[in-house]
Amino acid sequence: MNANGKPSSPVINLADVPLFELRQGEAYAAKLGRIAPLIGSTGLGCMLTIVAPGKRAFPFHHHHLTHEMFLILEGTGEYRFGSQTFPVKPGDVLAAPAGSAGEAHQIINTGESELRYLALSTNPGPQPEVVEYPDSRKFLVYGGALDGSPMTAPFRFIGRHDGAVDYWDGEGQPANKDS
Repeated sequence: MNANGKPSSPVINLADVPLFELRQGEAYAAKLGRIAPLIGSTGLGCMLTIVAPGKRAFPFHHHHLTHEMFLILEGTGEYRFGSQTFPVKPGDVLAAPAGSAGEAHQIINTGESELRYLALSTNPGPQPEVVEYPDSRKFLVYGGALDGSPMTAPFRFIGRHDGAVDYWDGEGQPANKDS
């Protein structure tokens, strides 16, 4: 990035993408590198994802607004998509359109070496987005992230459907100005 916070080049090599680790329990371990902001992409997201053998980067989920596509670069694994599972290998392109639980998706490294893939997505920008997690019956609502990422969103709420309240809950009676 230059002094103005703008990318110094619209080109980057995958070997030069800075990575950060994401780890949770026994099932989740990945290295992630956010590419799109580094090259000035604002309408599309792009992330390098490297998943350790036997692990996955993210829970089974689906977006209501964001469309995703994955390009497998190295390694082998399985793609959970809705109620189906597909084997994946280098060169495979995977679709994850926005929608309902039928479009829920997750990539699992079932191989013996790292699984590397590019995750490409539309960027909802600061618009609100809802992500649902069918396995755990959770949902995530977030908004205000210029880069479209829940990781950088200033507003983020994770809950369960069974914890919902009524629209009028806690609102009481409106104040009467004539009293």
